[in-house]
Amino acid sequence: MKFAQEFRKALQQEAFPQRWVDCAIPYGQLKKCLKKVTRELQELGLDRETLARLAADQQHSPLKDAVADLGGFSYHLDVDSSNGEAAESTRFRPRLTVFVHLENGAVVDATLSPLTREFLQKLALSNTATTNGTLSSENKSPAPYVASSSNQVAAAINTADFCRVEVPLVFDAEFFEIIQTDVSNITTLQQEEQAKLESQVVLLGEELGKAVNPSQGRRAKADLDIWRQIFELYLDARIFFSSLESDHGARTSSQAVEQLHWFRDQVVQRKLAPRLRLDASHAAFTSFVSINATLLSILKFQEINRLAITKILKKFEKQTSLGVSTAFPVAARSSRSLTSSVTQDVCARMSTELISVVPQLDDYICPICFAIAYWPVRLQCQHVFCSRCLVKMSRKGERHCPLCRADTIMLAGLENFDADRAAFLRKYFPKEVKEKVRSNERERNQEIYGPGHNSVHCCVM
Repeated sequence: MKFAQEFRKALQQEAFPQRWVDCAIPYGQLKKCLKKVTRELQELGLDRETLARLAADQQHSPLKDAVADLGGFSYHLDVDSSNGEAAESTRFRPRLTVFVHLENGAVVDATLSPLTREFLQKLALSNTATTNGTLSSENKSPAPYVASSSNQVAAAINTADFCRVEVPLVFDAEFFEIIQTDVSNITTLQQEEQAKLESQVVLLGEELGKAVNPSQGRRAKADLDIWRQIFELYLDARIFFSSLESDHGARTSSQAVEQLHWFRDQVVQRKLAPRLRLDASHAAFTSFVSINATLLSILKFQEINRLAITKILKKFEKQTSLGVSTAFPVAARSSRSLTSSVTQDVCARMSTELISVVPQLDDYICPICFAIAYWPVRLQCQHVFCSRCLVKMSRKGERHCPLCRADTIMLAGLENFDADRAAFLRKYFPKEVKEKVRSNERERNQEIYGPGHNSVHCCVM
């Protein structure tokens, strides 16, 4: 199956919104324009075989060591940003330069056909009167190219034996204009989608914060614990981005689908969603799943359009031999629309607006005992430990912070007790705080009465 058919089929199967489909890369239109490019080059005598021979001879050009980028031909991209437009709106103007060997004003390159030599000779001679800059022995760099308003005038820079000829082309500019226009449209579309998703995330964070606030009662406390498990699974899934050393970086759409399925399966197996008691929590979970599904669709849309551009550029290179794969790295890729930055940005926003609403225990453990850091003591170096661990360290005469090695432990006093953090821990982690208090009491009693002491509550018969 040809890629054009696969491209259309993929756009249909993924059920993208029609607005997205309308902004997709017009692969069929680009193929038609590419045929015009090849036809135009053939009419000028610069067919694929001729350009391929020039590219091969370029490595052996006598001007290669004397003048950078001379010999054979070059295909460059001029950036038109004189109007101060944004990067996504910048226009790219391709420019084909052919370097020919002159002898008594005639083109004598053996690699060129008679038709090609005649065309290039006319270009060189017709512009000698208007552009007669030479390459002196002191300055071997070619003079900067100045675009003509008519775009039909070719410039020639003469050396002793070589002439640089700017070949006026029309349809290659049209080809890359189509690409850049559609890439800009995709950029605008995805920026709008990102803004929508981020506003949904902010709204969801506000609603979730109200629903699972422990002060709202037992049902809210129960839902808070369930949401903590949901977000713990979500972080473990690493759906769109992984921070592990083994697979660090952004996920592909296929990897994201696999990780999202794993997350959903775990939620179903643990029966977390049905255990939510509040209607607001159920609505928030539905919205959370919907946001992730939209992010996955955006990632797929990015990949399929990036693949379409890669394919058409390869086809351009194959049919013209102009070296477009290296000449147009910017035109083929937008700084945002063809990367996964949208998913990463929205995921970062979710981490700020959602996951922070449901605090995770791992963020509040003591680095020494790995239990909840209660009672919390904040040293002068701003690291927080539970008071029990600091007491044991001070008894051993240890003065330095275990994390930064600052001499702060012996300087800690009652003023270092973090009352706000203690109240926060009692509010959001009541079970863990109670267990920590009981554990501290057991350790203290064993220190007083011996290691064999077992605390038994008194009872009246």
